[in-house]
Amino acid sequence: MPGRSAERPEAGASMLTPAPAASPAAVAGVAGGSFSPGAGRLASLDAFRGFVMFLMAAEMLRVGEVARHFPSSTVWQWLARHTQHVEWTGCVLHDLIQPAFSFMVGVALPFSVAARLARGDSKASLWWHACWRGLVLVLLGVFLRSLGRPQTNWTFEDTLSQIGLGYPLLFALGMARERTRWIALAGILFGYWLLFAVWPLTDPGFDPAQHRIPADWPHSFTGFAAHWNLNTNAAWAFDRWFLNLFPRETEFIGNGGGYATLSFIPTLGTMLLGFFAGQALVGARDAATPRARWAVAGRLILAGLAALAAGWGLDRLGVCPSVKKIWTPAWTLFSGGWCFLFMAGFYVVADLIGWRRLFFPLLVIGMNSIAMYVLVHTTEGFWSRALDTHFGQRPFHIFGDAFAPMLHGAAVLLILWLILYWMWRRRLFLRV
Repeated sequence: MPGRSAERPEAGASMLTPAPAASPAAVAGVAGGSFSPGAGRLASLDAFRGFVMFLMAAEMLRVGEVARHFPSSTVWQWLARHTQHVEWTGCVLHDLIQPAFSFMVGVALPFSVAARLARGDSKASLWWHACWRGLVLVLLGVFLRSLGRPQTNWTFEDTLSQIGLGYPLLFALGMARERTRWIALAGILFGYWLLFAVWPLTDPGFDPAQHRIPADWPHSFTGFAAHWNLNTNAAWAFDRWFLNLFPRETEFIGNGGGYATLSFIPTLGTMLLGFFAGQALVGARDAATPRARWAVAGRLILAGLAALAAGWGLDRLGVCPSVKKIWTPAWTLFSGGWCFLFMAGFYVVADLIGWRRLFFPLLVIGMNSIAMYVLVHTTEGFWSRALDTHFGQRPFHIFGDAFAPMLHGAAVLLILWLILYWMWRRRLFLRV
């Protein structure tokens, strides 16, 4: 995920609207685990979304800075590793944030479409809404990437922009036949692999600096896998042309992290995997017996294991490296496998067993995930400076200098959660 990265079954980002008023008993029931807001809503989906958004916001805890004070601690080094992205190939927990959010957009779509059709919306209005939502998400991503810059930064690698680019296509496939969706998924994965595989490799004398490749970059592949190297691949070549069509401060020669506009194509594959999970969960919601609902959880687990094995196998066999930053087909499958497993886990605990009370802090975030995304990107610095102004640094050193960055970040995170809690109490949700 480039930068921080998240949606709800009908979440988005264009207007703040009050939800229908709930009775005091219903409001109290959220914390007690008996209330799921909105007909057919899955507590597990909101909890999973809240968990993913918490992982994104937890960057402000600055675990890596704390871990530097404890170089011999296995626990702190493990936490530091999983709260920052890998440089190129591989996977840690932090790398699963953007795939999980994209996956959940797909999970939510069958519920959203069913709810809108049930209330009498026409298919034409659904199409209009899907296109509008995609446009708003694309432009919101551009807006967030332009903060602090002298002019609009026309770039489309932000999580929201990537989802927005693919969302109308996801909706179209959602309205198509099941067979069409499976053919589309296979075509996306194979076609994107082929695009990279046939793209010519660089000449031996090329200058890495002209491609924004660090001189000491240690992650370059050799042999066939070199088709997926940083800023020398087909997606990079597309951006060298496409992004320079927009007004820019300087010529675009490459993204420092390797992120690319065309990654929205395999991201659509991730959303399709989520759509398949959403179809299964819609069936579970309508199932007559608990046994049938548990069977759906089992199918999600099997799908997750199969996708994990397929993605891992493509990488290990040298057919396609697993690289999150350019969203290779192997990464689509591998990360999608983890998403299936996480979705199954949250579904079992929150919806089948019914332990929703455990997830209440995450539900508050997950039901307003776009608001959290925007708040983190736009107000983190403001709240950080405000804490320093009114309290100084001394309170955050109560456990020693090593933990000061974490306590300071935790205070900012708490403020953001309280804002979302205030919105939740008043049934205010930011959505497209």
